[in-house]
Order: sequence, then structure tokens, then C-alpha cells
Amino acid sequence: MLIKRAPMFKASEITDPTLYVTRRKFMLGAAALALWPSGAAGAAAAPSGGQALKATRNSAFSLNEAATKFESATTYNNFYEFGVNKEDPSRLAGTLRTRPWTVRVEGHVAKPKTYDIDELIRLVPLEERVYALRCVEGWSMVIPWIGFPLASLLKRVEPTGQAKFVEFTTLLDPEQFPGQRKSFLSFSSIDWPYVEGLRMDEAMHPLALLTVGMYGQILPNQNGAPVRVVVPWKYGFKSAKSIVRIRLVGEQPKTAWEKAAPNEYGFYSNVNPSVDHPRWSQATERRIGEFLRRKTPMFNGYADQVASLYTGMDLQKNY
Repeated sequence: MLIKRAPMFKASEITDPTLYVTRRKFMLGAAALALWPSGAAGAAAAPSGGQALKATRNSAFSLNEAATKFESATTYNNFYEFGVNKEDPSRLAGTLRTRPWTVRVEGHVAKPKTYDIDELIRLVPLEERVYALRCVEGWSMVIPWIGFPLASLLKRVEPTGQAKFVEFTTLLDPEQFPGQRKSFLSFSSIDWPYVEGLRMDEAMHPLALLTVGMYGQILPNQNGAPVRVVVPWKYGFKSAKSIVRIRLVGEQPKTAWEKAAPNEYGFYSNVNPSVDHPRWSQATERRIGEFLRRKTPMFNGYADQVASLYTGMDLQKNY
């Protein structure tokens, strides 16, 4: 048997830990799920222990589906700053301190500004939107997010004509994020800090949400506290968490996953069932709390709203 030393592995060669973790959880829970009453698996459990955050439901941007259980949405997460396993964020997120916290908005803008997180929360009236969040490993959740359109913030800093893209940067602090530490347990293929980006027209689209809460309360640490982006027509990893900087730039930013595995993760990362990940199909998904798989809709079901953003583009090449 050929054994490779750890530094020799490429990101594309590493079996995603979520595959075997998910498979084990799936087998253990499948029988129980099959016996549950219809609709019970998708019901939202009442959150407890979090600070309440009031918002008005925006029905125009909300799915008419039952929300994923709060317990599932907060214990089954991808947040590599805390570790590679789905349970790592909820288990280790107590190290993250979300106050004080500031977000710097800068770059090609006329009025750069640093916002305190509580100032940001009070910036415009908060609204609740029910969005599906889909992961590339073939699972999804329905979550009632709380926030306001990202465009509302960007307009306040007055983008200049040079602004073509928006770059989001997550906090870099290995003391608070154990996954950023250079150790055997960390995901060292990511070049920290975590960086994500959107085209300006994507960022200004009314569906793009600057998010500060979920399920009627402030964001739990493991879900991206105190502020994250939610871009519902893209895979979940595009929704940068624990943001400390938003920068408007002229060139397409190089994102964290593009750098770690460019053959697997492109800049656009739109939900497209006809473009498979090199290691699994994206044609179907399993909603957390459901037993059967369902077909994956184009743009995660938001094709009517966002397809015009990509008119004339080859979405297999620009994956």
C-alpha cells in the first residue's frame, strides 16, 4: 500500500470528511426518519437561549416551506474556521467573541466607513426571509434568516464606477478559530483568512441578504455570528461568515476555495444541477430532516429572479 505524507496531498485528493460523517449519520437516522409523521422532520423547533431579534417577515422573498429544525440548523454546519466535521462548529464555537465587533466597508467607494455591529443591526429595518441553503455535498436546509438587503449597505458608502466586485473577508484569529491553527486537525489547504466575493450586480440584487440573525434571534456563533452574507441562489460556501471587511474592488477577487481547489470550486458557484462536482453529482439533494432525495432546481429555485444576471454566459465554464 502506498502511503503519502500529509504535505504531499492536494485538496482534490482528500476525501471530504463530511462524506463519511454524513453517511454514518444518515444510516443511523434513516430508520427513525422513515417512521416520523409526515411534515414532522421539517418543522422548526422553537429556539432557546439566544437573544431575541425582531423582524418583519418579507413574504415576497420567502419560501412557503416548513423550516428545518433549529437544532439541526445549528449543529450540522460547514464552518471550517472551527473544524472540518459538521459537529465541530457547534462544539467549538464558544471561543468566538462577537462583541466588540466592527465591519470595515472600503475600496472603490466615496464614503468608506467602519460600522460597529450594533450600529449595523440598527442601520435599516430588519426583515425575515425564508431561504433554502444548499451545500455542495448534496444536502440543504430551509432557514428563516434575519437581515437586510446587502444593497442597502453598499449604497450608503456610494460605490464608484471602478467598483466591479465585492470582496468579503472573515475574521483571522486562530485563538478564536481553532480551525485556523496550523495543526493536524486544521484544514490547512485554505489560505486564511477566508475570502469570498460577488460581482457588483449579484451583490446589489435584492435577494442578497446581509444577515445578523435566524429563527427570531441573533446569529449563533456556529452559523456565522455576528454578521454574514446569505446568497440563496448559490452554494452555501459563498455566504461568507463572521465578516470583518467588505471591500469593493475592480478585479475579480480570488476566493478561498478557488485557491484551495480551483478544479472543484469556481468563482460563481451558482446552484446548477447539470454541473457535477468532480467527486459527486449535484443533480439531487437531501433536505435535512427528510428521508428521500429531491431534484435540485436551477439556481436553487430562484431562476426567475436571477437567471437574467447570467444571460449569454457559459454556466458550465463559469461554474
